[in-house]
Amino acid sequence: MALPTREEAETILKSHVTEEYLLLHSHMVAKGMEGYAIKFGEDKMGNSDLWYITGLLHDIDYQEFPALHPAESVKWFAEWGYPQELIDAVEAHGMYEPRVLAKTQLGKTLIATDEVCGLIYAYSLMRPTGMQGMEAKSVVKKFKDKSFAAKISREEIQYGVDLMGIDLKEHITNLLSFNIY
Repeated sequence: MALPTREEAETILKSHVTEEYLLLHSHMVAKGMEGYAIKFGEDKMGNSDLWYITGLLHDIDYQEFPALHPAESVKWFAEWGYPQELIDAVEAHGMYEPRVLAKTQLGKTLIATDEVCGLIYAYSLMRPTGMQGMEAKSVVKKFKDKSFAAKISREEIQYGVDLMGIDLKEHITNLLSFNIY
C-alpha cells in the first residue's frame, strides 16, 4: 500500500482542515510521533514517514465530521490505498465504545500522544515563555488539575501511556525533547 509523501500529506491535511488550532495540533502530534519513531528505531527501518504522516493525518476528518471521527478518515485512507498499519492506528485512537484495540506500537503511541499534546499546548498558553523551558513535572501537575483544560481526556492520556508501558512524566519529557511545538 502507498503512503503519501510528507508534502502530499500536508496538502491533503490542508484540503480538509482549515481551523488553526487543529492544524497546529496535527503538526504537534506528527512531530511527537516522528520523535518516537526515532526513539524506537523505526527510522532505521524506513518507517519515520509512516509515523509522522499517521500523526499528521490522524484528525483529518474531525473538522468536517466530528460526530463520525475517525470513521470517515479510516474509509478515506482505505480508498486511497494507505498502509493498513496507519488505518488501524487512526481507527484505534477513536474514543468511542466499543473501543478498537491498538494492535501496534504505532497505534499505542498515537493514542498516548494525541490528547497529551492538547494539554501541553494549553499549558504553553499560560506561560510567558510558551513551550520554552517547559518542564514535564509542571505539565503533570496540570494533568492532575481536572479543572485545567477540562475537555482534554485524562483517561485517554492515561490509557495511552499504559498501553505504551511508559510513565506519564517520561512520556511528556520525551515529547518536549522532540520539540513538538
